[in-house]
Amino acid sequence: MSRQTTILINLLAVFLIGFFLVWPQYQNLRRLNIEIQTKRTELQYKEEYFSNIKTISEELKKYETELSKIDSALPSGPSLPSLFNFLEKTSSQNGLIFKYVGTFSVTPLEANSGIKGIYLNIAVAGSYPAFKNFLASLEKTARLIEVDNISFSTPQKAEEPFSFNLKIKAYSY
Repeated sequence: MSRQTTILINLLAVFLIGFFLVWPQYQNLRRLNIEIQTKRTELQYKEEYFSNIKTISEELKKYETELSKIDSALPSGPSLPSLFNFLEKTSSQNGLIFKYVGTFSVTPLEANSGIKGIYLNIAVAGSYPAFKNFLASLEKTARLIEVDNISFSTPQKAEEPFSFNLKIKAYSY
């Protein structure tokens, strides 16, 4: 074989080796470099995001007392026993007799709001001034409680107390 043919065959072999062995590795290296750059950018965004969250968290710590008031106004669950206990305690503190809790239900107020309404009927007995103080205590409480309807009956005998039926609505998350 001539020297030119050998050089041509060697050049062709180097080109084929480069095309079939080196070029795919080069493409793989480029793809990996692009992935690394994407992951770095993603990591940078996540670091900025968590830094912002940390800053916001530190800012919220300044308002911890105000947030606890909001949390007590709208508790995270419709804890019915604590609501019943509160109503019973408030009625007895104001001189009323807590007779019973009637029907109650827990329903979401709006489709996507997450706030639930707790509807219940209660009955208390006592004097009118005590009932007036009871309503004032409900109004002043930190928890969001609304009295929707009040009905009362006069006693059959003069020594019996008034009987008050209330429809109450409370809120929770």
